[in-house]
Amino acid sequence: MKGLFITFEGPDGSGKTTQLKKLANMLQQAGFSVIVTREPGGTSISDQIRKIVLSPDNSAMIGQSEVLLYAASRAQHVHEKIIPALIAGHIVLCDRFVDASVAYQAFGSGMEEAEVRAINQFATSGLKPHRTYMVEVPVEVSQQRLLQRAHSEFHLVLDRIEQKDSDYHNRVREAFLEIAEKEPNRVCLINGDRDKEVIFADIENDFQQSFANFLKK
Repeated sequence: MKGLFITFEGPDGSGKTTQLKKLANMLQQAGFSVIVTREPGGTSISDQIRKIVLSPDNSAMIGQSEVLLYAASRAQHVHEKIIPALIAGHIVLCDRFVDASVAYQAFGSGMEEAEVRAINQFATSGLKPHRTYMVEVPVEVSQQRLLQRAHSEFHLVLDRIEQKDSDYHNRVREAFLEIAEKEPNRVCLINGDRDKEVIFADIENDFQQSFANFLKK
């Protein structure tokens, strides 16, 4: 594949989406073709699954259903959108990918990590990001940001995952940190509890160094 596949991960409220948009703007201004997408979602079918899996009305959803729904959304997303874009030579920036399922469904919800990884290996046909920016913040910070966002956006209701308790979100955070520790060649751990521009400077510098050859094309 001729393109680059870059993912952004981290707890809800970490600021990862803001940083993804900043990288997209920088690359677009430099003349690169950039596809910005997210999970769950990214295609019409995937977005329909997103509504089901994140709806607070579905609080009775069991762990197995959650894993399979996320994987189904991802399978459609990968094969309909991401892989074709990479073959065409685009830079794909994706807000969440398999790391999120490992963190949220395995560590957060207590599903078997090996099973979660196997299901997602099948769903993605083994596709892996070239680089993952893991934006990390303490749980207290992320939850405060979520509450502020919900209040500022006309009392936006938090989704089913965001509404889970602090113990759950602490397990998710620890999972992300463990993934970063185990895969340092792929994952770049970023301190998200700083000024947005300072955070982006770290991401931009790492990107420029990691993909210098690609950027010279």
